[in-house]
Amino acid sequence: MKIAFQMDPIQSVDINADSSFRLAEEAQARGHELFYYSPDHLAYEEGRVTAKGHHFTVRREQGNHADLSPLTHVDLTDFDVIWLRQDPPFDMHYITSTHILDRLMPDTLVVNDPFWVRNYPEKLLVLDFPDLTPPTTIARDLDTIKAFKEKHGDVILKPLYGNGGAGVFRLDRNDRNLTSLHELFTGFSREPLIVQKFLPDVSNGDKRVILVDGEPVGAINRVPAKGETRSNMHVGGRPEKIALSDRDREICARIGPLLKEKGQVFVGIDVIGDYLTEINVTSPTGIQELERFDGVNIAEKIWQAIEAKRA
Repeated sequence: MKIAFQMDPIQSVDINADSSFRLAEEAQARGHELFYYSPDHLAYEEGRVTAKGHHFTVRREQGNHADLSPLTHVDLTDFDVIWLRQDPPFDMHYITSTHILDRLMPDTLVVNDPFWVRNYPEKLLVLDFPDLTPPTTIARDLDTIKAFKEKHGDVILKPLYGNGGAGVFRLDRNDRNLTSLHELFTGFSREPLIVQKFLPDVSNGDKRVILVDGEPVGAINRVPAKGETRSNMHVGGRPEKIALSDRDREICARIGPLLKEKGQVFVGIDVIGDYLTEINVTSPTGIQELERFDGVNIAEKIWQAIEAKRA
């Protein structure tokens, strides 16, 4: 098949951690042709969806891991599969790219389905499952957020469309910074904030569970660094081997059918203790760590699901 990756600069990825690189590596091993372009080079041109990018091959040699052809202008309808893999922030630039990619469906398979990526961003899809999630409020109004904190005491405050642990604050019962943080966030963004009850179980780790076409295939545990609330690996979280628990499987059984129905082939959910906190559909990670811990080729499972859909 002809495969295009819409992603951040491939030249700068960490080949030992980046999921997009591992997907490209597996696709190449399966005989597929690869093309890469950045979101800035996606366009709608008089009825055609096009991109300027590079045919490429990969190798597992950091710093020399991608050979790129000269810049090429292509019609994306010529491709079998488009991977929507750029990282958030989930802003209007991101949303516009999903609208453009929508126009390729269903003749070209876009993974994950851009219509539902746009409608199911990480911190909003969980609202469909309130019994699985910690107490949550989404608001821009300071009094609403204050009332939530007054009720629950120890809370996590973060930008609704943030990523990678950026802008995440724990505010305990003695904290006096809520108003200042609200002024800071609302001063540079029109987005609401999300506030959730703090889960002490995060000290034992924030579990990333990978689902392929709605089915759980494994998990890694991300343990916060000492003195840190956030467990994201971008900010020093330590990945550890861990098995799926009965509660993890219960959560996946609830959400998996919806993910499969909506074309979300590669999804990473976050579980703290017994609670689902996020459903990551925009550009999930974790397959390389899971492969090292469990010896399971998750990229192969993802491509098997995609090849079956194309067949």
